[in-house]
Amino acid sequence: MLLWAGLIFIGIFILLGLNQGAIKPLFSPTPTPTRSADSYRLEGEASYLAGDLQAAEEAYQAAHDNNPLDAQVLAELARIQTYRSSLLTTDLQRQKLSQALENIETAVELDPLSSTVHAIHALVLDWNAFAVDFSSEGTKFLVQAEEAAILATQLDSTNPLAMAYRAEVLSDQQRWIEARELAELAVELGPNLMDTHRVLATVLEATGFYGQAIEEYKKAAQIEPNFTFLYIKIGQNYRVLRLYDEALKYFDRAATINDVLGIQDPLPYIAIAKTYTRQGEFFIATRNVERALSFDPQNPDIYGVLGIVRTDSRNFEDAIPVLICAVLGCTAEENPEFDLPVAGLDLSDSSLQYYLQLSSLLAAYGDQCPLAYELMDDIEAAFPEDEISMGVVAENRVVCASFGFDP
Repeated sequence: MLLWAGLIFIGIFILLGLNQGAIKPLFSPTPTPTRSADSYRLEGEASYLAGDLQAAEEAYQAAHDNNPLDAQVLAELARIQTYRSSLLTTDLQRQKLSQALENIETAVELDPLSSTVHAIHALVLDWNAFAVDFSSEGTKFLVQAEEAAILATQLDSTNPLAMAYRAEVLSDQQRWIEARELAELAVELGPNLMDTHRVLATVLEATGFYGQAIEEYKKAAQIEPNFTFLYIKIGQNYRVLRLYDEALKYFDRAATINDVLGIQDPLPYIAIAKTYTRQGEFFIATRNVERALSFDPQNPDIYGVLGIVRTDSRNFEDAIPVLICAVLGCTAEENPEFDLPVAGLDLSDSSLQYYLQLSSLLAAYGDQCPLAYELMDDIEAAFPEDEISMGVVAENRVVCASFGFDP
């Protein structure tokens, strides 16, 4: 009787607790649902395979935030950021590579004995070497990249990623025979990895074997068919071979993949525009640059491309305003065609062509020679050993002198 009375009392107590909310039913959902780091990592892998590198980066960043001590997740995040930089224009590319470098250096600290972490460190350093403005800093990055790649292969001599990225560093150091041998070995060890085929293609491209490079890029694209960077590289190699229809086909494939994924990437349209420019089809080239600009309407790099295309089509008067926006920056009032402010590009290897083109156009108009001289002085100070640039500057000074301009 006492046992039954006790059970009845406990039952009444639980019912009262449930009614008042003091006791929660078993298996009820938690008040704030949480996700594990692994679930974010899996989401990142799926996004990467789908070709959506932005979504992949965001998922891996969330995975890292949930588990900040996982060096492999952080290394993969840095690798994705590095590859994503290839889909960005100049300034954004530098920012993304800087983020990747910060992440991979943290990963190295977390797991200093991982061959793959050191291999990705080499990749990130190598790509950063060509994103900096000064050659001395770029050389420093290349030396560090080689050291990281050597360490990666020492930790695991059968790691195909370590060999591939080391080959890429050797190629960028113009040690092409060693680079090709190592890249071919990486493909043998990792025939199902996109990276090994991409690096071999890069080495072949650097040494002028464009047809073979195209085949390797295609093999890489078969492994990761939604990676638009590969299609752009295929198209660029076809363009070097002057097979423009083939080039346009692959650029269009990259643009189509982006459309399907809802990614507003200007680079395929810029590549298409440059191809039509080489064919003398300036109207359609201009339309494609304007399409690219619609995705990123305040990007000075795209304004520079538009200025170059308009100059090639001899539309000089419309080329000057957009080149001024690209080089010097402009307010919305100074940019009536697009009615947006634009921050100008600093003078660097990648923006040099815009500075040269603008200085030439301004010199040709005579009354703009004071501004042309300012640009030419900057170019001369930054690239005194660049014979082609110095030749353009000297010619522009002669043009201004012919108008009677005396600096």
